[in-house]
Amino acid sequence: MTPLTESGARSHVSGVCFKIGPPRLVGVEVEWFVHDDRCPSRPVRPELLHAALESLPLGGPDGVSLPSGSRLTLEPGGQVELSSPPATGLLACVEDTRRDLTALRAAFAAQGLRLTGTGTDPYARPRRMVLDHPRYLAMEHFFDSAGPWGRIMMTGTASVQVCLDAGEADGPHAVERRWRLAHRLGPVLVAAFANSPTLDGSSTGHRSTRQAVWSRMDPTRTLAPEPDHGDPREAWAQYVLDARVLCVRRPEGLPWTAPTGLTFRDWIRGAGERPPTLDDLDYHRTTLFPPVRPRGHLELRMIDAQPGDGWVVVAALVTALLDDPVAADAALAALEPLERTDGPRPPRSEVWRRAATLAMADPELRRATLTCFAAADAALGRLPGAGQLRTVVAEFAERYPARGRCPADDQLDALRSGTRSTPPEEAAP
Repeated sequence: MTPLTESGARSHVSGVCFKIGPPRLVGVEVEWFVHDDRCPSRPVRPELLHAALESLPLGGPDGVSLPSGSRLTLEPGGQVELSSPPATGLLACVEDTRRDLTALRAAFAAQGLRLTGTGTDPYARPRRMVLDHPRYLAMEHFFDSAGPWGRIMMTGTASVQVCLDAGEADGPHAVERRWRLAHRLGPVLVAAFANSPTLDGSSTGHRSTRQAVWSRMDPTRTLAPEPDHGDPREAWAQYVLDARVLCVRRPEGLPWTAPTGLTFRDWIRGAGERPPTLDDLDYHRTTLFPPVRPRGHLELRMIDAQPGDGWVVVAALVTALLDDPVAADAALAALEPLERTDGPRPPRSEVWRRAATLAMADPELRRATLTCFAAADAALGRLPGAGQLRTVVAEFAERYPARGRCPADDQLDALRSGTRSTPPEEAAP
């Protein structure tokens, strides 16, 4: 086997993580907490989780036969993630995902379970690992050495992720432009959709506690790549090599724990127990969690899970701003005042911290957010058949950013009034 070299690793990462072509495909990954419908604060028995999943007609060549072919994943703390297949355009993505979510909700309801969309678990339930896969055990060991944040992330957070094509070599859909816009949008997306103001049943002082948790984890895998690389492909390749190795796959029965402090670059240079392979490099990439992760397409990871069908607003806003060149220009102009290059990288920068803490109560973020929503509204008006989506996005803009609010404020109002008796899934926009 040919030894893996640094130059070979950089070339491989650059090639597989940025697929060049005109924007066409859209996908979402939607995570949910699972609660007992009768007593939401009670831990859900694992056998009920598995019974709900096993009642779905899983099978087929990809192991999935939900109506539209979405893939289901059980996360370490018992969260359920639905990953839609790539769809040709926003409208098809929304239609396909809604169809599969209907089947998923029905399967869980039959077991007396409810899917709850919020960035952190709103109830003071024991956080525990329900999976004992060696990947998650190694992850737990890795993160536990630096405080509670990794364990909270694994067992107590949930998100909406939007996946879009990386873009073209040049022109209005150039990779560099889409990469820049996706990162600049980050604080607006955190703030507008902040939906995790509590942890263990108490207010934390953050509108997006989930984002605050992510910002405190291992910086080699959660910060954005260095901004001074002109080519995002080179920036990402260097980032992958400089990230610490989280786990090393070993034969069955052996732990996957990685040597402390080992980066993938160190591993290539001979510091590991054996030479790394291309498969090791590809697996290592799956353990990196920056705000925007290139996986052939761009995966935006900074957004809290939303109640009900709130994920539709997220998908529509992001897709409209990135895929419509006129909307992209308007968004970049609105977001430029938020950009700072002399401080910590996202999500530890000052504007990202304000987004997680103040959200729409921050005047500068609110102005940028309203401009982005207006640009997306115009873009959806140019998209044939998007009338209903446009209405849903406009209603969200009026209910939240136009009033200086975000979904987290609904949770805080209920917490203050003592009226929260059901999961915030009931507060769907």
